[in-house]
Amino acid sequence: MSVRNSLLAILASDPAHGYGLKSSFEESTAGAWPLNVGQVYTTLGRLERDGLVQAEPSEEEGPRQTWRITDLGREVLEEWYASPVTSDPPARDELTLKVLLAAAGDDVDVSAIIHKERTATMERLQQLTRHKQKADPDKELPWLLLLDALILKASAEINWLDLCEERLEHRAQSKDGGADGR
Repeated sequence: MSVRNSLLAILASDPAHGYGLKSSFEESTAGAWPLNVGQVYTTLGRLERDGLVQAEPSEEEGPRQTWRITDLGREVLEEWYASPVTSDPPARDELTLKVLLAAAGDDVDVSAIIHKERTATMERLQQLTRHKQKADPDKELPWLLLLDALILKASAEINWLDLCEERLEHRAQSKDGGADGR
């Protein structure tokens, strides 16, 4: 996740102070990725250093600063929006790592792991679907979009687990066939 570009996107709409950026980010992402306010200020410092944002005294009393995106920041944001997200190399995914490492070992019941993971993913998919049915499309668009992404990812995870199980069964049959002299 690019906190840097996310903050630029929020600042492209309106100037904001650090805590306001944290709140806007969490609201825009339906609270899926809590953001530490310290990370916001660290990122703002880097953005300012790189000339992508500038700080100015807040109109409110106190030590707060209001942050604005610069023209260079808008250019960087436009480049981010225009560029497809790549997954090379793929992000580390604990489920994938677990199945790959279990499949590489000889003393692990990979089928049992796949069964437990599929069951947990099915339960998560059902829960997400219930949330989606209750969501108000007029008031909760970010939440609905997030639910759509999570539902599709859970469905893909189930499909992948099914494929893993098929491949493991094929491997077991090949080993058994080789041992029988076939």
